[in-house]
Amino acid sequence: MTDYQIHLKDQPVQKVEADSLSGLAALENLKVKSLDMVVAIRVNGGTRDLSAPVDKVSKLEPVYLESDEGLEILRHSCSHVMAMAVKELFPGVKVTIGPAIYNGFYYDFDYERPFKDDDLPKIELKMQEIIKAKLPFIREEMVSSKAIEYFRNAGEHYKVELIEDLGERVVSLYTQGSFTDLCRGPHLKSTKSIKAFKLTKIAGAYWRGDENRTMLSRIYGVAFADKKALKNYFKRLEEAKKRDHVKLGKQLGLFSTHEEIGAGMVVWHPKGGMLRYLIEDFEIKEHLRRGYEIVRGPEILKTDLWQKSGHFDNYRENMYFTEIDEQSYGIKPMNCLSHMLIYKSGIKSYRDLPKRYFELGVVHRHERSGVLHGLTRVREFTQDDAHILCTPDQLDSEIKDVLSFVEDIMKVFQFDYELEISTRPEKSIGSDEDWELATNALIKAVEGNNLEYEINEGDGAFYGPKIDVKLTDALDRKWQCATIQCDLTLPERFDLSYIDSDGKKHRPVMIHRVILGSLERFIGVLIEHYAGAFPVWLAPVQAIVLTVTDRDNKRAEEIIHYLTEANIRVEADFRNEKLGLKVREAQIQKIPYMLIIGDRESVEGGVTPRLRNGKNLPLMSDKEFLGLINEECIHRR
Repeated sequence: MTDYQIHLKDQPVQKVEADSLSGLAALENLKVKSLDMVVAIRVNGGTRDLSAPVDKVSKLEPVYLESDEGLEILRHSCSHVMAMAVKELFPGVKVTIGPAIYNGFYYDFDYERPFKDDDLPKIELKMQEIIKAKLPFIREEMVSSKAIEYFRNAGEHYKVELIEDLGERVVSLYTQGSFTDLCRGPHLKSTKSIKAFKLTKIAGAYWRGDENRTMLSRIYGVAFADKKALKNYFKRLEEAKKRDHVKLGKQLGLFSTHEEIGAGMVVWHPKGGMLRYLIEDFEIKEHLRRGYEIVRGPEILKTDLWQKSGHFDNYRENMYFTEIDEQSYGIKPMNCLSHMLIYKSGIKSYRDLPKRYFELGVVHRHERSGVLHGLTRVREFTQDDAHILCTPDQLDSEIKDVLSFVEDIMKVFQFDYELEISTRPEKSIGSDEDWELATNALIKAVEGNNLEYEINEGDGAFYGPKIDVKLTDALDRKWQCATIQCDLTLPERFDLSYIDSDGKKHRPVMIHRVILGSLERFIGVLIEHYAGAFPVWLAPVQAIVLTVTDRDNKRAEEIIHYLTEANIRVEADFRNEKLGLKVREAQIQKIPYMLIIGDRESVEGGVTPRLRNGKNLPLMSDKEFLGLINEECIHRR
């Protein structure tokens, strides 16, 4: 018998005597509520299956199905059930990998033919049979050599390759019924916990993302804790189709893309150009207010400079190159090099720091044609890019100020957000000491601002760790836009310095940061967030004047002149058409205000505003309407 000391957070330690104590048994002893909704257990910070044993001294935490981690476990388990169903339905199919993803899961298969949409209902039906069988997920640890032999005998050469690449002495396998998979886990206790899922689509995917390797069939699905959540997901999906920024971009006359120009290149139409201008003007003023200086660098720089910075070795596949006078140039994917050269153009004292250089910089990055989409994934875009060069003592306050800047701007655009701190990737430059200092600086600043965050291992920039800001839009979708990167490496490579109070040269620290990120991407997100119905301050057209008959044109022209002189963005519709048609077309254009000009307005003066939601306001004077619209702009509504 073994004496176990177990407890939940903020609960007293309980002693249990047993030969062996599983996670489930431990939670039962601790009388955890809603135990039927617990799918896994955290033991001293690490997540395990409920059937796994706990440590002799264990701080425990139940993982509930409806939590983010619980849903991830559900979805990963669902991918295993799908793989089992596919193997039973399609003899000879080879399985590869099947992870959980946001809202769902996928699994990649190698089969003699690509899967078709007609296959999905059959696979779903087989999955339901497996779920009803209440098959337990059983974990087994196996020496890698034995696991390789097992999968090789089963004809699963993709699994063999994965195990060989892992290079671990022991691997874990999970089995439910007749299906065994290589997997770290954890998983549900049994298949019966899967209550609501749906297979959604089929796509092609190269093995390990390498276009020189086998093209696989990827089957996607979604899974939720219950059928109500699944139903709500598909409702949101329908709403997302209505809000699709590519569709709305065309409908509202904002932007277009053209094969004749090239993939991933955006053409901005007059209303889209105005929308961009409003955002850029807003950003410039906000940066100037916070002590930033506006700078600008060229769009191509000599390749020698990109080699010096490390971009050539670590980012070359994302860059475009050209040659001028037998000299190689790189088209910039980032703005930092020019900003460092601006800093280096003169001697800096510690009294000059921090220096905050801001540029709405056009950059180009090579994206595969298959991932390009509207505004959210393009090859040419503008970044609201800034680089802050400061002393090490100023680093904490500067990062905190950027975090506060992000908070202020997200409030204006009505976005909630969350933070991730991404650590050193495998492909990177700089010393371990610099990376540790930079990462700790980001963590300290985030915690100093009392903000919650997650750690995203290995996803930092090649020159430094970063804070990624993930927005949540009106449909509860996550978008990565703002980022704050701490860099001790590039200042070293470019020999940047300042004279400190001791009269000696010292190395500054550089913060790379964007607030909105790519303006193209942000505008795409913004279109969908607002469903194209921009707040008055941001609407490319704030009001449209609609005449009832031709005899109202004179009065309509007066109000147009008055509003235009007051810097209100106004259009006119004097067409000899029915008023209802004009109103409907203005509503489709999502213009905030329609000003109806008929006999009453022509005789008495004033305007009768109608909101785009159909609400009619009473007759008011021109001055009253101007005050109304200006009030909304002041408060950014």
